[in-house]
Amino acid sequence: MKDPLRIAIIGQSNFAADVLELLLERQYNIVGVFTIPNKGSREDILATTAARYNIPVFKFATWRRKGVAIPEVLEQYKSVQANLNVLPYCSQFIPMEVIDGAALGSICYHPSILPRHRGASAISWTLIEGDEVAGFSIFWADDGLDTGPILLQKQVNVEAYDTLDTLYKRFLYPEGIKSMAEAVDLVAKEKAPRITQTEVGATYDPAMFKEENQRVDLNQTAKRIWNFIRGLDSVPGALATVLHEDGSEEHIRLFGAHLYSDVRVQEGKTLRLKGLKNLAYIHERGLLMEGTDGALVNVKRIKKGSKMINACDWFNLSQAPQITDFSEDELVKKEVLRNIWLSILKCPIESETDFFAAGAGSMDVVRLVEECKDAFDVPLENEHVFMAPVFEEFFGEVVKSLRQGSSGSSAKVHFDGFVLKANKKEISIPTQLFINGEFVEAENRRTLDIINPTNEEVLCKVACASRNDVDKAAAAAHKAFYGPWRQVSARQRGQLMMKLADLMEQHKEELATIESVDSGAVYTLALKTHIGMSIDAWRYFAGWCDKIQGNTIPVNPARPNNVLTFTKKEPLGVVGLITPWNYPLMMLSWKMAACIAAGNTCLIKPAQTCPLTALKFAELTVKAGFPAGVINIVTGKGSEAGQAILEQPLIRKLGFTGSTEVGKSVMRCCAESNLKKCSLELGGKSPLVIFADCDFEKAVKHGMSSVFFNKGENCIAAGRIFVEDSIHDEFVRRVVKDIRSMAIGDPLNRSTAHGPQNHRAHFEKLIEFCELGVKEGATLVYGGHAVPNTKGYFFLPTVFTNVEDHMYIAQEESFGPIMVISKFHGSDVESVMRRANRSEYGLASGVFTGDISKALCFADTIEAGTVFVNVYNKTDVAAPFGGFKQSGFGKDLGQEALNEYLKTKCVTIEY
Repeated sequence: MKDPLRIAIIGQSNFAADVLELLLERQYNIVGVFTIPNKGSREDILATTAARYNIPVFKFATWRRKGVAIPEVLEQYKSVQANLNVLPYCSQFIPMEVIDGAALGSICYHPSILPRHRGASAISWTLIEGDEVAGFSIFWADDGLDTGPILLQKQVNVEAYDTLDTLYKRFLYPEGIKSMAEAVDLVAKEKAPRITQTEVGATYDPAMFKEENQRVDLNQTAKRIWNFIRGLDSVPGALATVLHEDGSEEHIRLFGAHLYSDVRVQEGKTLRLKGLKNLAYIHERGLLMEGTDGALVNVKRIKKGSKMINACDWFNLSQAPQITDFSEDELVKKEVLRNIWLSILKCPIESETDFFAAGAGSMDVVRLVEECKDAFDVPLENEHVFMAPVFEEFFGEVVKSLRQGSSGSSAKVHFDGFVLKANKKEISIPTQLFINGEFVEAENRRTLDIINPTNEEVLCKVACASRNDVDKAAAAAHKAFYGPWRQVSARQRGQLMMKLADLMEQHKEELATIESVDSGAVYTLALKTHIGMSIDAWRYFAGWCDKIQGNTIPVNPARPNNVLTFTKKEPLGVVGLITPWNYPLMMLSWKMAACIAAGNTCLIKPAQTCPLTALKFAELTVKAGFPAGVINIVTGKGSEAGQAILEQPLIRKLGFTGSTEVGKSVMRCCAESNLKKCSLELGGKSPLVIFADCDFEKAVKHGMSSVFFNKGENCIAAGRIFVEDSIHDEFVRRVVKDIRSMAIGDPLNRSTAHGPQNHRAHFEKLIEFCELGVKEGATLVYGGHAVPNTKGYFFLPTVFTNVEDHMYIAQEESFGPIMVISKFHGSDVESVMRRANRSEYGLASGVFTGDISKALCFADTIEAGTVFVNVYNKTDVAAPFGGFKQSGFGKDLGQEALNEYLKTKCVTIEY
């Protein structure tokens, strides 16, 4: 080109600013920028960008007066001596004196394939008319409306998911910027074509910034309704009118529409819309409308006034909780957020400032979201701004996201309950069901008595869940899984779990006190193991959240093509958990921590006799910031609430700990309901073999612990001890001696070593177990009955010897403080190992010996999920735990536990 380009940029917006920067990168000379005046103190981004590069900026409210170009405006334009005008996006009418004032002319960007969709709302009409192809044109401006010769055009297929926003963001904006630079390149090389537009197929479409054009006609086919709504999504939104029962009308705007092909909604509340022949339905996935062709359109979001809501929440707005109690750190972040709004809007930011009413546009939404992500590390989306455009509301959304991450919440949780006065403490404990983030009464306000096992008195009444209550909890978990829980990243999930563990640590003495009073656990043991290991489990699995991953797999491709095959580990969905009464909070934590780490939601039924730590735990989950519905707790009877969980079709996985007999029924129900995946930790009759070559003192100590730990209410308790004959008598003598010195009594007393059994039915079962042992001929050396003259379910630690393999007490689990001892001869090692395996159970086992070969031989031979060597009860949250044979299958704890709550998806891509 003989003369270098001298370019004037005329327009506004981020699009124009990005075109400016790209042209500068390509070393073009931009001699002036002409844009709109400031809105208050808010300058258009094009002006700001130009000023940063010291380019002259001119701001005109209008270029003409009464149809005539304003002389002083023309003079300022001419002063830059531009020979090419570039109009990336311009909302003003530019006079022909300017259009033709540049020697090379003026090139304009238009977001349609001209001559179709001439006018200001081309993108909208591309979608409204159901065009299969969208695109843009860069043309030479003339005195007509988008009628000038074409310089270049580019197009893209319109996808079913496209809206005005997506089409603009994925193609029209990024490709448009590059093509504007490409067009300038062609001009510079004198290769820019001028292709005359045809009038065949030309359309002139109404401007959609006029409200009368924004109203959706609901008296047409579903496809045309859908196209109209997506053509105005997300600005300004299709306008509709709700006809209320009292005769009043309410204008709303519709967003997030799609053609609905799912099962027709049979239930739901109805809404009457002006112009719609049939009633619309509000259901769990939105607002459902029927077109004149009988097909359906579903709308996900509705704008009421300035507030965007999920359409499914139309009738629940008054129930939506508002955050009002902010921490000091959150209030500091509020001022940071205020400054972000100020930098975008350039006006004072008050609590009631509306982002859009203050002049923000769609690109300002993107900027706000990205700046908030950088400042607060929260997973916000554009939708959050539309849903909460007022400053105070948006701050609430930011706080919700923060509390679902690392910040947590000190919010007071509302519930009905009672105050436990024990252990020099006053502890408020909920007694209601915990469903969808709230404590609620059971159906018909049914309750169960909770008995204190220490004094046999009623401690409190708790809600007794019905099948309907379980259904509500499952529905809440299902909604959370497909809703807010999916918005929480894996790393945030770990942060939530860590926050929960920290809260459990802060309240560990309260939790241990509740556990002692509710279940009879000795306080010191409850503090160290029941609560301590619960906290450890949440922290351990929190670390796994962002380390769950699949693999890439080398497979044989069909040549000449290549194949990429990889696996993904995904959560199962809603998980049902049923836990026992021996370690109430620990069993909850072992299962739930792995379940939540894997990304599932859950509902749990804790043991009927001791649910109080689970309910206190529920309160802490709210304070930790877990979204409503992720964790639900239904207290009640196994025969009702438990059975309802087994049969609930929304539940995809069942984790159960309990007896083998019940476990068989659980597995059968899981199969018959909806083929639930299940993991079962069932009964045990764990053998402990003590050889004469062992460390005798250690064997006595651990032998006692293997049976009497936690009052014998221990799934891996040594149900049968085999002692080599040469040390048998001394072993028995030492055990009895140590039992006699064991402090039995109030579990809250720090010196107590042995507390009451959990509940009366179990207490009476232990008495029957001992009576049967005596009847069959075993020698009762000590105990076998209740502690004399003592109120409560206190059972004496018991020792049986001369127990033969065929006896009931040698084969079945007592689940109590009953030591069952059998002799073996030291010369017959193989025989004792066969006897140890002669059981349908295989949960745990142990051996004490000084011979490593003997120990390893035992570990190889024994059929049990856990093998202890010269130790017992040594479990750790990182070590997998679970049984063989009729002790069940599946693992709690360790990395393997995650697999119980995950599914593997295989993806194969040919390229």
